[in-house]
Amino acid sequence: MSNLEDEVKKMAIQQTSINKVRASVLQQLGSRVTIQLDKGRHRVETQEGIIQGAYPCVFTILVNDGNEENPPKILSFSYADVLTRDIRMKLC
Repeated sequence: MSNLEDEVKKMAIQQTSINKVRASVLQQLGSRVTIQLDKGRHRVETQEGIIQGAYPCVFTILVNDGNEENPPKILSFSYADVLTRDIRMKLC
């Protein structure tokens, strides 16, 4: 029974962490951020964008590099991506 209780506690802590990330993203809505995307195999892509929307499970970032050849694009990420460090965000 204690093993099950430990799992329930871990899930509650994870949910609390996701709620903290969600609250932080909501607070920074409309702010310019630098994002580092972990593409795997030691590849990291860095982009700048604006936090455009925050939803129950995901948030979106509008990325526009200013180059006319590349149209603006909207990237979406889950809050778990921030916790697992698949994406790292820093305010500009």
